[in-house]
Amino acid sequence: MKKILQEFKQFAMRGNVVDMAVGIIIGGAFGKIVSSIVADLIMPAVGLLVGGVNFTDLKITLKHAVMEGDKVISPAVSINYGNFIQVTLDFIIIAFAVFLLVKGVNALSKKKEEAPKAPVAPPADIQLLTEIRDLLKNNKYTPPILVDLLFHNYKK
Repeated sequence: MKKILQEFKQFAMRGNVVDMAVGIIIGGAFGKIVSSIVADLIMPAVGLLVGGVNFTDLKITLKHAVMEGDKVISPAVSINYGNFIQVTLDFIIIAFAVFLLVKGVNALSKKKEEAPKAPVAPPADIQLLTEIRDLLKNNKYTPPILVDLLFHNYKK
């Protein structure tokens, strides 16, 4: 049992698991914000456009409530399709926001990959040989054949 707890502790403290937990918590909070935007801002405007309908009240009643005075004996049974429409709109907005987030992250990672790498400087001995060769070539007293003989295997 102690070994299982030890393995679980190692698993739970990995960076990816902690990052995932933070993402889930932030995602839950983001979902609540989107639900509020849909329920409190978008759906009332849509309801007003279609004739003053409150979407959360849209339902098909299969069985009416059985009442005895003010006491409910049997609650009403209904299909709440208005709530379904509202939740579906929540999902579409959240899915679109996640799509934009992933698209942005992919664009940033693509830019990082496409960044040109700086050319690697040649080693010091190669630089020194290049300088010597260039000095010999530029010296008017050095015959070109000597430069070719000395540096025949070396190319810039």
